Amino acid sequence: MKKAYRMVHNENLCIGCQACSVACRSENNVPNGVYRLQVHAKMSGTFPNLKTDFIRNSCVMCEDSPCVDVCPTGASFKTEDGLTLMDHSTCVSCKYCILACPYDARHVEPKTGEIGKCTFCFETRVSKGEQPACVTVCPTDALAFGDLNDPNSEVSKILNSKTHYYPKAELRTKPKLAMIANRKGGNHE
Repeated sequence: MKKAYRMVHNENLCIGCQACSVACRSENNVPNGVYRLQVHAKMSGTFPNLKTDFIRNSCVMCEDSPCVDVCPTGASFKTEDGLTLMDHSTCVSCKYCILACPYDARHVEPKTGEIGKCTFCFETRVSKGEQPACVTVCPTDALAFGDLNDPNSEVSKILNSKTHYYPKAELRTKPKLAMIANRKGGNHE
């Protein structure tokens, strides 16, 4: 049976430490000046009653991926398990995928000119049965990853028990990255 990989970012548990971003950089040799993953702080309220939310920005592995649809060479593709990856041997760096991505989740590698993005560490970890690097280093367990088809997986349990939302759900790209947050507004499920 194919896997239905999902990642959950619990904004209520995230402390903005950037351990996930550092682990991603190290695992994937991400050069300075570009990011596959960032956690942004968003301040709300009025002083002295301020609240900081930490929001993950990375590829959300859309089920209906605009980046795959516009790729003229097939370099942006979907795996059998539905993850959006890159075949750098066929990529011509036309940047159509960067323009098509509504999540601002792709970049040009400054030294190689290749297109870079989060892969959920598929090649280096997930394909070997391991967790993505960002998940393994999170000190507050704000990140979870697993197979939604496995009812005993942590992501299945979380998504079946907690209110969650998908970033920019109104675009109907069907992200595989779900967010949990105790705040008003947004596209909650």
